[in-house]
Amino acid sequence: MSMYDVCVIGSGPGGYVAAIRSAQLGLKTAIIEREDLGGVCLNVGCIPSKAMITAAHFLHRMQHDGPTMGITASKIDFDMKQLKTWKQSVCDKMSGGVNQLLKGNSVDIIMGEAQWKSKTEIIVKTKDGSKSVAAKNFIVATGSRPIEIPGFQADEKDVVTSTGALDFEEVPKKMVVIGGGYIGLEIGSYMQGLGSEVHVLEAADGLLKGMADPDCVQVVARKLKKKGVQVHLGAFAKSWKKSGKQLEVTAEIKGKKEAIAADKILLTVGRKPNSDEMDFKKVGVQVDEKGFVKINAQCRTSIPNIYAIGDVAGQPMLAHKASHEGVLAAEVIAGKNRVYDAKTVPAVIFVDPEIASAGWTEEECKANGYADLKVGKFPFGANGRAVSMMETDGFVKIIANASNNVVLGVHIVGPEASNLISEAALAIEMGATLEDLALTIHPHPTLGETMMEAAEATLGHAIHIIQKPLRKPANGASANA
Repeated sequence: MSMYDVCVIGSGPGGYVAAIRSAQLGLKTAIIEREDLGGVCLNVGCIPSKAMITAAHFLHRMQHDGPTMGITASKIDFDMKQLKTWKQSVCDKMSGGVNQLLKGNSVDIIMGEAQWKSKTEIIVKTKDGSKSVAAKNFIVATGSRPIEIPGFQADEKDVVTSTGALDFEEVPKKMVVIGGGYIGLEIGSYMQGLGSEVHVLEAADGLLKGMADPDCVQVVARKLKKKGVQVHLGAFAKSWKKSGKQLEVTAEIKGKKEAIAADKILLTVGRKPNSDEMDFKKVGVQVDEKGFVKINAQCRTSIPNIYAIGDVAGQPMLAHKASHEGVLAAEVIAGKNRVYDAKTVPAVIFVDPEIASAGWTEEECKANGYADLKVGKFPFGANGRAVSMMETDGFVKIIANASNNVVLGVHIVGPEASNLISEAALAIEMGATLEDLALTIHPHPTLGETMMEAAEATLGHAIHIIQKPLRKPANGASANA
């Protein structure tokens, strides 16, 4: 039995990054994966869903925007099976890339399911039997899985999670989405774009509650309504049954029972950590009441040689946060003096239009002691590049501390928000001011100019929109009218 310096459990965007960085630092490294290299993200999550979103957006542009531009096609054929094949080729390419990166960095890949034997040894159940793997340090990156609700156990045929929804052979004529969070809206939106009639059941009084700036959510809600997605708020899914060839979902919507016909039911009410699939109590690793493994600022668990990263280690459950923690854990093991000190973890919701955010919302700013704020917006409708793309819904919103103009939050809803937010994340990490953004020359014509103009708007002197003069609040701090 070989002794490794580092053994990583799970090969998602946290795990494989941790393994590669460990090997780069000269540590003898192994990685264990029970399914496909790349984990949920590359195989049944981030990558395939974005491939499907891209296809639906492309189809929509051809059908609706092309004629306006003078581009028409006598017939647009759509083949769901071919789309699925292409989507899978994207996943296979990414997973294959992870395999090459791991091998290229001399990481030993062990396919199987891991269970603790001791603090320095695990047992891996492989297709050929079981084997012991010993290591001085372990990095747990086992991810998360969908939450189920009573009466809606997923079978990935009638009641599907995101995994099943990404594997449809044909577009369901009618689909009920339980949950108005980012996963439900992303999948529901692209399925509507591919031709499905979509109903969203959300228990709260609004979509994406706690996930995005409310002003941004309003833009997406209007677009969903315009496209024909039927959103039911205050709605609780109670039961379902088969009615002939169709399914029938019974829901309580604002106190009244309603029946909604569907071909598929998509369950997206959140995700839970996979901490229960390894016996952490056996080795003394502490887990909180929600199932997240407790870690410190160096990603160490209650057992010093065992680290945890990514979804299993707590919110936010985002791939890029997992990758950041993977590098951090590897460097701590190698002796580097590092701690998790990110000021912001940017988040993106790939709906139509996209939502992206970095830093705090106005409510969060006030909760953190910033009572006096400067808030400004710049609409994509006033940006030449957005107009030329026929994608003018949305805006860039910047929130700053009124006393020194330091940027506290940036919220974008509009075209390419997912790409634009990186500038905002950098600005917040470096403690940039509104002047830093406003005085940085941005290339024209680009969507990126909206960041500069939003900063100017927050300062009260945007060029390409008409603004009211700034007012002076009673306490003396400047703010926008």
